[in-house]
Amino acid sequence: MGRPTITASSLLLLTVAALITLTNANLTPEILNSLVSLCEDIPKGGDAFQIEATDRDGDTLSYSISGPNAGFFTVDETTGMVKINTGLDREARDSLVVTIAVSDGKNMATKDLTIILLDANDNAPMFQESSYNVDIKENADVGKTLFKVLAIDPDTGPAGAEIYSIAEVAPIEGEKLFSISSRGGEVKLIQPLNYTSLSTFYRLKINASDDGGGECKMTKPLSSITYGFITVVDVPDLNPRFLSLPYRGSVEEGSPGTTVLAVLALDQDTGVNDKMIYTIEPGSGEPVPFIIAKTTGVISVSSEIDRETIGDSFTLTVKATEQKKNVYGEDAFATADVQINILDINDNPPKFYSCGSKKCLEESQFRGEIQENSAGTLQINMTVKDLDQDGQIILEVDGVDKDAFAVNPTSTTSQSTVQLVVKDPQKLDFETKKVMVVQVIAIDEEDESMRSTATVTITILDVNDNSPTFPEDTYKLNVPEHSAVDTPVATITATDGDVMDKDKLTYRLLPQSILKYFNVTENTGEVYVTNSKLIDREVNSLYSATLQARDTNNLIGTTVLEISLTDINDKPPKINPNSYNVFVEEGKEFTLQIEATDADDPESSNSKIVFAIVPTNYSDYFTIDATTGVLTNSAELDREALEPAAKGKIELNITATDQGVPALMTSAAVTVNVEDVNDNKPIFTLSSYEFSVKEGVKGAVVGSVWARDLDQALDFNRISFTILGGSFGSFIIRTVANGTGYRGDITVDPDVELDYEKKPKEFNLQVEGMDLSGSKAVVEVKINVLDVNDERPEFKPEGPLEVEENSKDTGSLGRFSAEDKDATSSLVYQMESCECRCNGTYTPCDWMLVDGNGAVTINPEAKLDYEECDKVKVWAQVVDENTEVGENNSISAAEMVVNIVDVNDNAPEFLISDAVIVLVSETASKGSSVTQVTATDRDSGINKEIKFKVTEVKYEDTNSQIEDFRTIFEAVTTQQQDFYVGIIQPTEELDSSKKGKYLVNVTATDRGGLSARTELKIFIIDKSFKVEVRFGLPKAEVVASRDSITLALSAATKSAVYVTAIINDPGQVRALGDTLMMAYFVHPNGSALSEQDVNKKFTDPKNYDLLAPYNLENVGKVTVVQEPPNTLQFGLLGLLGGLVIVLIVLTTTLVCTRRSYRTKLKAAKAMKYTNMETTDNQRGGPVVPGTNKYTMEGANPVLNLNIDTVTDLGFDEESSNVERISVNSFDDGMSLHSENDRTMMVIQEEDEESINIEPLGAALAQRANRREAGSSEMGFTNPAFSVTDL
Repeated sequence: MGRPTITASSLLLLTVAALITLTNANLTPEILNSLVSLCEDIPKGGDAFQIEATDRDGDTLSYSISGPNAGFFTVDETTGMVKINTGLDREARDSLVVTIAVSDGKNMATKDLTIILLDANDNAPMFQESSYNVDIKENADVGKTLFKVLAIDPDTGPAGAEIYSIAEVAPIEGEKLFSISSRGGEVKLIQPLNYTSLSTFYRLKINASDDGGGECKMTKPLSSITYGFITVVDVPDLNPRFLSLPYRGSVEEGSPGTTVLAVLALDQDTGVNDKMIYTIEPGSGEPVPFIIAKTTGVISVSSEIDRETIGDSFTLTVKATEQKKNVYGEDAFATADVQINILDINDNPPKFYSCGSKKCLEESQFRGEIQENSAGTLQINMTVKDLDQDGQIILEVDGVDKDAFAVNPTSTTSQSTVQLVVKDPQKLDFETKKVMVVQVIAIDEEDESMRSTATVTITILDVNDNSPTFPEDTYKLNVPEHSAVDTPVATITATDGDVMDKDKLTYRLLPQSILKYFNVTENTGEVYVTNSKLIDREVNSLYSATLQARDTNNLIGTTVLEISLTDINDKPPKINPNSYNVFVEEGKEFTLQIEATDADDPESSNSKIVFAIVPTNYSDYFTIDATTGVLTNSAELDREALEPAAKGKIELNITATDQGVPALMTSAAVTVNVEDVNDNKPIFTLSSYEFSVKEGVKGAVVGSVWARDLDQALDFNRISFTILGGSFGSFIIRTVANGTGYRGDITVDPDVELDYEKKPKEFNLQVEGMDLSGSKAVVEVKINVLDVNDERPEFKPEGPLEVEENSKDTGSLGRFSAEDKDATSSLVYQMESCECRCNGTYTPCDWMLVDGNGAVTINPEAKLDYEECDKVKVWAQVVDENTEVGENNSISAAEMVVNIVDVNDNAPEFLISDAVIVLVSETASKGSSVTQVTATDRDSGINKEIKFKVTEVKYEDTNSQIEDFRTIFEAVTTQQQDFYVGIIQPTEELDSSKKGKYLVNVTATDRGGLSARTELKIFIIDKSFKVEVRFGLPKAEVVASRDSITLALSAATKSAVYVTAIINDPGQVRALGDTLMMAYFVHPNGSALSEQDVNKKFTDPKNYDLLAPYNLENVGKVTVVQEPPNTLQFGLLGLLGGLVIVLIVLTTTLVCTRRSYRTKLKAAKAMKYTNMETTDNQRGGPVVPGTNKYTMEGANPVLNLNIDTVTDLGFDEESSNVERISVNSFDDGMSLHSENDRTMMVIQEEDEESINIEPLGAALAQRANRREAGSSEMGFTNPAFSVTDL
């Protein structure tokens, strides 16, 4: 290429252009912005960036923004400050391009501004599955991977990391059984399972969180959860177990073929539940008169039974064997004892016997004797027996003398001693009848025809039978108190039926102590006063005496005298005590009961008392009830208001006056100490204690009393125990601190040995608990000294009990049962402890009580709640009170299990699930599953059964307008282990034209009508958002790699990927084997990505390595693959561009040295002909052919002229189109396969004739071409390139 020449016409043309420019001197503003970065979480109205522009003319500038993305921003026309108008979302698009314009009123400059959106941690990792369900055998190997979870976070960097952890395991015991890989999401078994002793179902709450952070600001990590449901499958490894033990039945003797009872055994491997085979184990040689049904376990009589031969009961052993072998190849079996009581039939009449010291003989004749007119029982040595078991006998008296006697008892069971009781003593008169005969009849109550009769002959003995008698049994007499000596009270005489005793009766007053007050004249019966001073009504108002009359044969008759003293007013009131010293905290209400008594008659005015306060300096602070004597403060007591010398004491004088004539009065001093007092005293945990201790053990532990003082200070709540009395030196007590209280351990004195045979056998101790301030409490402690024997009581096995939750006093639920081989045993039951199983763990509780008879009852102060605790274990001890040698209690405590039965008192609860559901319209057909909700109910059985129903549907359009909508969704209820799942599905084809979302309300209702509600948001994605992705792989390979491809596409686009179809390319425009994947790309908020959005995500260099393994070719109709560039052509064009730049600079310098517009114009043109390469380490600027690049600013030392930019005419009033062209690699076919394959972009060379014309014409032509062509050319914006480089 030859050296260009400057012709005269060219110089002339440049001169004319310069003159035109000088005439039009107003310059276009210059925009300085070209690239900004914004955080995606800037709120609406927040500052985005400042449009920076200058105008060398100093004109006022106005600012505006235009373009497809201008709606995201608002701009202040006067300041150029740009604010956020609509929320930004980097996950939807990571960059925006807007056109900014700056005008000075005459000229306007525009420029495309690229906005890079920086990532904020605004997305939590989202699990790909709402839940994970697996079934695992209980003998699964430790270390086995159970399932794997996967969550995706659309954020980048640490904010997009996924870290897994197990947040919760239900039941809580399962926390030690499972682990999860923090990065891989693999859930493994780390300890063995057990279907029987551990739970059969586990719910794992799995958390996925990111690392927080983000490019904008540091934020806390975000997280989401999913649930894993593990069902444990049972294997046969346990023996069966008999239910409802012990087995007891009964059958009448002589009843072959009769069914006695049925036994039932169940396989403890409840998940296997094998069938049972029942047999009876052979006895010890004697025949077994019973058989058992092989499959049902029904026991029946096989032969005749005679109770008198085999006894009252028969015990046999039954065996239950599972039909199938267990996991060890052996028979699984269990045995149980069955006790059958033989019931007697009534076939023997009652009979009479006469019993001696060795034996009893049957007898029908009996004799006896009794004194005349005597009452009582006649001993006749008669015994009645019925050989039948529990025979009921009725006894009657018959015969001519039956009215004089009665039989005792009138009825009995089996055997009893019979006595005759005198019913009418007057009929026993020796003078009238000396011998009496009666018949005693014994009748079988069940069969009255079965009876026996015995004759009793009674001899009447003669006695002296007439005694003096008084007309009345009791005489009520009155005499005034303090009457004079010898004052007659009354004259009372008696009569005697014997003639010899007429007028010969003598009288005497008893007892001897009454003679101090009254006496009687011996011959007349006159009662009189013996001491005036001693008969004081206030001391004793009533005297009771016996007046005795004696005949000549010393036969005595008596009557009772009740002598009442009438009152006179001789006693003044008495205040008890005679002084009061009380303490009250200042500011508190004060009440004191002044107690006064008057010994005079309470029914007269002599004893009516009126209370009053004697006026003093502080008497106005108090008032007293004149009738009741209640002293209270009428004003607030304030210690600081009292005189200092008083030291908080107020002295009052209280009077008590009676209403007698004359009135009598007494007084008492009351000292009120106004100060703080210790208001808590020790409190014993029980109102009384009872313990037992064995005789003969020195230093034996008796028991412990427990007390606590509610004062918190150590000086106030420390308690010491003392035995006040009742010990007789036999016991000592030691104080021990225990938690929040104190324990007093009572032991036998080490020097004392208790002896049961010597009194006392029972000690009643008064134990005092006193704190350091002197506050005390006394409790009674009863200690029983136990005799010992040689056998200890033993508990019988008891089956579990049941009671419904919320039950109150239902009486006895069941009882503990124990037996002692000693015949003289006396068993008493004591509850040792009570524990409730709450959340799988047993803790002490007070839900149950055990009385002395072993009955288990509900504590009336407890509330049974199945959801809080589902089982109660009660431990009780049994004590034999008649033990002679050895221990007196059972070896170990017995356990009673009480199962709490659930009632329907809990509403269903929804488990956490996705409230936002994205639904692709073309997959939303009638009956297809849209999503599902999961709920559970804390109740059990049928009470936890749940049914789902869609109760309401509303529609919210894109303008947030909500309207009621018909019910186009329905809920289908299914069950998964202990959870219920409602599958939500459309009832009709959905309208794909709707762009909003459906608000679907779903209700979960249990069998009792209790319900819960949740709302689902269902977004409908239109078919227009379907994206066609082409892969250079065969269809089979794409289908096989579908999961990994979907994860890669989801990670690249930060969205969920819904694949609708995978097909072969029907056009076959590529090589054979191309495959098309039809998919939707949807953000968690329901917004879908367009084909252009997906295209832009795929072109991000950060995604090259992620997508390269799948040979991604294009998205839609945009080709991803780029043809290799012609580097030789780029070099020639660059060299040509450099020569043109030199020509333009020289020409401009010659025409007008003060103007530099031609230099900038040619520099811009040179940029168009320059090939550029963007690398990570390039800092100096673009490479221009023919220049050297050594400085950090990219300046050319040859062409770096000192150009005064102030004189710039601003011909290039618009930035080069090159700066505004997209950097999207899809626009020019950039390859995604490797970062090293990226090459320079080349701008095609213009026609040669455009180079040969004059420079000014070329510049104007170039400007015209650019305005006509728009921005269809492609290139990179390089912010490091400056016109000073030329």
